[in-house]
Amino acid sequence: MQPQIPIDVDPQTGVWRTDGLPMLYVPRHFFANNHLAIEHALGREAYGAILQQSGHKSAYHWCAKESQTHGIRGMAVFEHYLKRLSQRGWGQFTMVEADTAASRARIDLRHSLFVLAQPGTHGRLCYMFAGWFAGAMDWVADTAAESVRTGPRAKAAETRCAGEGHQCCTFVVS
Repeated sequence: MQPQIPIDVDPQTGVWRTDGLPMLYVPRHFFANNHLAIEHALGREAYGAILQQSGHKSAYHWCAKESQTHGIRGMAVFEHYLKRLSQRGWGQFTMVEADTAASRARIDLRHSLFVLAQPGTHGRLCYMFAGWFAGAMDWVADTAAESVRTGPRAKAAETRCAGEGHQCCTFVVS
């Protein structure tokens, strides 16, 4: 049985909310086509830099809200983030390893929407997620009980992609 995701719809505004956060529900092809059009217009490098920054900010915000809503902290919030992404059709995310103290993690992704939406396309297609994982890790580090961050902000990168023929996509956060 699939886990249920709570969706509350405001009868007056039509706004969908999950855990109190406003959500959108759109067909995968709609999102993928827009993503690819922007990538084409700006170039992958410029678009990737924008996605790093905006994805980081969004993930950080999401982690803060979900921590409050569910009373969870630390890596449990990051793992909850991956669970919710998996439940919402982005792909199936697995935290393979994590070291909170070092702000390091490895995440595997199977059935990525970007690979599924671009059959026959070769390359690292799932780079959009990197900023999300860096933002989640920075939230974990910034809110740790010891909170004595002395190192740099987290960075994340897609190190391999199913779009290159691998079994899954892999992201490394450091």
